[in-house]
Amino acid sequence: MGLPAWGRLAPAGRLGRGSLGLWLGLLAIILVAAYFSPGFIQPINFFNMLRQASVVGIAAVGVTLVMITGGVDLSIGAIISFASVLAASLMAGEAANIPLAVGVALAMGAGVGVANGVLVARWKLPPFILTLGTATVVLGVAQLYTGGTAAGVVAPEFRQVLNARIGPVPVLVIVFGLIVLAGLAVQNRTALGRRLFLVGSNGAAARLAGVPVQRTLVLAYLLSGLTAALAGLALLARSGVSSTFAGQGFEFDVLAAVILGGTTFEGGRGGIGGTLAGVLILATTFSLVSILGLDFNMELIVKGAIIFGVAALHVMSQRREEGT
Repeated sequence: MGLPAWGRLAPAGRLGRGSLGLWLGLLAIILVAAYFSPGFIQPINFFNMLRQASVVGIAAVGVTLVMITGGVDLSIGAIISFASVLAASLMAGEAANIPLAVGVALAMGAGVGVANGVLVARWKLPPFILTLGTATVVLGVAQLYTGGTAAGVVAPEFRQVLNARIGPVPVLVIVFGLIVLAGLAVQNRTALGRRLFLVGSNGAAARLAGVPVQRTLVLAYLLSGLTAALAGLALLARSGVSSTFAGQGFEFDVLAAVILGGTTFEGGRGGIGGTLAGVLILATTFSLVSILGLDFNMELIVKGAIIFGVAALHVMSQRREEGT
């Protein structure tokens, strides 16, 4: 049997290609960091940097899928916070409670994602305003749930497993890598991945071609909520402390990584390959400014300058690739 109309129209050439400019920019930052601190390129230091970036990276996978459709998800910071609080409170310090705690936290993230998707797809609410409102609601629920204070006790076994290493590689980095691979598989190897790009490129045309647009949007936001909850569990394992504000600000780091990776608010282009490069660029930049020993205000200036420079290199590389 042949492909459906939308399958034949799928823009396969845009599925997850990371721009050469991004990777060249990342290489340049790594070389600068290695010049100022030769130990930077040692495996143990590199993997520690990836471990720190794992929370942003995991959440960025789901947000990339949403932004490919032309949407955005600003509720991920609140979901990260609530997932960590839920998991810690349900664990109550007991290893036997870990499966329940993890399951409830993931179900919460997926549920919030489905709610976002339904409201965007069926009610046509603007994603920016909607997910900002969702973030406020989730934060309020988390505050009511905890009474505004840190809640729960993380089971030691939970932290031991996720903070362990296999050789020099932290388990959290392995989890991050597996989620990136799963995201790439969804994006590049499934009908859902093709639909995401079609909806982002032209929603009306996608609908006429037989694409189930509403279902596609709901699934995209579901995956965003699910990966945000996973990021909350990773943060809980890393820090060992739950807080209703633990995820505050992560949404901006995630958006910076996704946009730097070439997935724009217009939708229909970019992908997880570019997002991975964006996450690594941000993580390496943060490490570089620490190596340089700059004060906080200078850190902001240097970080911004590096991000602007890499973004400019990325745009020039894209224009050469597209022949414009």
